[in-house]
Amino acid sequence: MDPLLDFEECVKDSPDFRLKLELFETDVSALESQLDKVMKLCGKMVEAGQAYSAANQLFLTGLAELSVYNKKDSVISNCLNQFNQGLQEMVSFHTMLFDQTQRAISQQLTNLCTQFLPQLQETRKEFVRIGEDLETAAVKSAQVSRHKAADAERASHLLLATRKCYQHFALDYCLQLNTFKTQQRVDILNSVFSFVHAQFTFFHQGFDLLRDLEPTMKTMAAQLSQLSTDCAAKRKDLENTHLLVQQRDASGEPMVSPCPDSDDIIQGYLFKRSRRKSKTWKRCWFSIRDNQLIYRKSHKEDNMVLFEDLRLCAVKSLENIDRRFCFELLSVQKCCALQADSEQLKQAWLSALQGSIDLAYRTEPQLTQPKELLPPLCGGGGSSPGPPAQRRPVLGVALRGPGNLRCCDCGEEEPRWASINLGVTMCIECSGIHRSLGVHLSKVRSLTLDSWEAEQLKLLCLLGNNVMNQIYEARCSEEGRVKPRADSLRAEKETWIREKYVERRFVQRSSGAARGEKDEAGLRLYHAALAGDLVAMAAALAQGAEVNGSIGEEEGRTALIGAAVGGSLSACELLLLNGANVNHRDLRGRGALHAAATAGHTGQVCLLLKRGANQYAADERGQDPLAIAVETANADIVTLLRMARMNEEMRDSEGVFGAAGDDETFQDIFRDFSDMASHDPERLSRRQFSRGGEEEEEEKEEKGGGGVLNSVEKTSE
Repeated sequence: MDPLLDFEECVKDSPDFRLKLELFETDVSALESQLDKVMKLCGKMVEAGQAYSAANQLFLTGLAELSVYNKKDSVISNCLNQFNQGLQEMVSFHTMLFDQTQRAISQQLTNLCTQFLPQLQETRKEFVRIGEDLETAAVKSAQVSRHKAADAERASHLLLATRKCYQHFALDYCLQLNTFKTQQRVDILNSVFSFVHAQFTFFHQGFDLLRDLEPTMKTMAAQLSQLSTDCAAKRKDLENTHLLVQQRDASGEPMVSPCPDSDDIIQGYLFKRSRRKSKTWKRCWFSIRDNQLIYRKSHKEDNMVLFEDLRLCAVKSLENIDRRFCFELLSVQKCCALQADSEQLKQAWLSALQGSIDLAYRTEPQLTQPKELLPPLCGGGGSSPGPPAQRRPVLGVALRGPGNLRCCDCGEEEPRWASINLGVTMCIECSGIHRSLGVHLSKVRSLTLDSWEAEQLKLLCLLGNNVMNQIYEARCSEEGRVKPRADSLRAEKETWIREKYVERRFVQRSSGAARGEKDEAGLRLYHAALAGDLVAMAAALAQGAEVNGSIGEEEGRTALIGAAVGGSLSACELLLLNGANVNHRDLRGRGALHAAATAGHTGQVCLLLKRGANQYAADERGQDPLAIAVETANADIVTLLRMARMNEEMRDSEGVFGAAGDDETFQDIFRDFSDMASHDPERLSRRQFSRGGEEEEEEKEEKGGGGVLNSVEKTSE
């Protein structure tokens, strides 16, 4: 052990002590430099190790993805999973090793330096300063004349005080140097020992881990040998099959045939003529599926529907153009020329298309369908076709509305399209004109291809062509206009539809100024919505009533809030389909959802939530719809609002890692409430909850179930 500074020598302040002190200070400075170098190198080693661990983790992530890719192959999947788990533990061991290294080297040595060195530097400054003061006092004391007794006495006292102060700081400085010299040996050895112990633990854990994997590796070695044998046999079999197919199809003639492993009736390549540039043809992949002609321009693009319903098409050979093997499909709205690669392929496509059309007509759904096949109540309502069993009953129910068996604008029989916000049915040609008006005027849907919600289907039956034509064609005879027929030109039909729905030329107007007439129509719309009078609401909308107009006499309420107060689910749906703002609030800060919750109308709450009503909006009392439902003790509305809020919070918290759709439990509960609101609204009234369960079941049995079809029939009557 190196000798330490002697305190007795320190008091004497001899030249030997000064020399030894200087050597001590030089040694401390050198040690500080060495410790700083070791800590920096340790930091670089830990950073490199962490980068190594991160790279290892990325590699293991790649292995995990490879395992998922091969999940159908149990041998590869099991092998990758087990190796991945073992390597993952090894990465964890590495991470722990680097953490322990950082604590062992960096933290311990840093603690040593920060605990002693700053204090040593401060004490040394004071020691040097007091030493200089002592030197000055000694010089002054020596220079005082013996004849000046007072000055000599003061100088002697100052020298004595300075010497005592110097000795005090010198002893403190020596003590700190000796303590640092003693402590640094312990800390350095402890630091290195902790680092080596961490290495020992790491390699020991790795050895135990690999020893546990040894039986698995032996099993996998046997499997790998068997896989190698099977792979060689499979390659030989593939080469033989390739040779046989190559010899059989040496002619290169493409074949088109039914597809047993697909829903497609037929599929293959055809050339399609551009509708804008008649001389431009593009080769696309075509198929017939679900009574539709579908094509893809390339493998990178999605399927596109060329003809939505082949029953509305005719197919014929095309002989009056220069290109060979051509045929044509025609519908009411468009025609399309196609070209096959050979006469054989052309005939195959002609037969498949005509056969698909004939089959579709033979299997077309009847106008009456059992209620078990009704469309889902909470369906998306989009234009994407659903399963045939869900689409079939819509047509039969819709055509039972008054006048719905013929197109509302030209009178053509068996319409297959409808406007959900106007509540009318129409033929395919008139539906195309309605689409051109814009969705703010007419929202067109197919009665055979699209899914429908129960309330939308009810509107189509409650309003219908007869009722709406009495409103929109009231002044037709006064204007001297004649309604077009089914065989009229498209231009004539388009003029008529624009005059009828855009200009509203034939709607009965009330006398008075235009502004006053609009305000009066808005007031009529509000009162009709409050009473649930759909016909009066449709008339008010046709006469120009603003669907989002505030009624000053009713505290700034809109018609939608009035419908929510009145409790008519169909009135709410009609207003929403015609652009009503679901989140408008009156002068008291209450919206339609507040009104429905206050009145206890569960069906309206369900509908408004589906249409995006803000369930967090607070009224002037600071109450949101949930607080109102709790205050009125309506258990069903509280359940709906809490489930909707929970579903929204879960969707927000999951973010990009969440599922694409909403929570299934929430959707099931929502579907049950929607079903009850549409089919059996009496069960949702507040007075029903006080009765016993047996009485409710008896009432349900007396009613004989229910459904969209029964409820529509009951309402139509």
